[in-house]
Amino acid sequence: MEEKKKNVYTISVLSENRVGLLHRITIGFTRRGINIESLTVSNSEEEGVHRYTIVVNDTEENVRKLVLSIEAQVEVISALYHSDDETVFQEIALYKVPVNARHNGRGIEEIVRNNHARILALESDLMIIEKTGHKEETHELYEKLKPFGVLEFVRSGRVSIVKNTKKFVEYIEEKEALSGT
Repeated sequence: MEEKKKNVYTISVLSENRVGLLHRITIGFTRRGINIESLTVSNSEEEGVHRYTIVVNDTEENVRKLVLSIEAQVEVISALYHSDDETVFQEIALYKVPVNARHNGRGIEEIVRNNHARILALESDLMIIEKTGHKEETHELYEKLKPFGVLEFVRSGRVSIVKNTKKFVEYIEEKEALSGT
């Protein structure tokens, strides 16, 4: 029997902002044995509606079934999934390094510039660097900063937008029309 290919998918969920909804949604991942690679929750372009951006690596069939189960939640307005080539996405990373790193070798400023990052804060004993990009890019900068003594590193979850001119609510309307609801 041929094993189905796993791919990275971004699941977008629009919902009301209700206590306990995130927990109920994540239980569906646990039941199906699907690991969440990244999770971001924020306001959406619609007032009173929140957007969950969830990144998973699984088969399309499993992701489709999961999205259907997420939509079954009362507070969920709609859930959709997309492959990476259908979206534009970014993450943000912050790096805390000791200020003496500026004086080592070629200098941390050059690394920051060459990696399209920026210094957010410069204190007497440390600096905070910001890098926006894909996970691979933020990790690459981390590896370059490691020799300077990274004191702390944090990366956000993915934020993502689908590559076309439709509003997210138009997807919902189309989906409802197809399902006859």
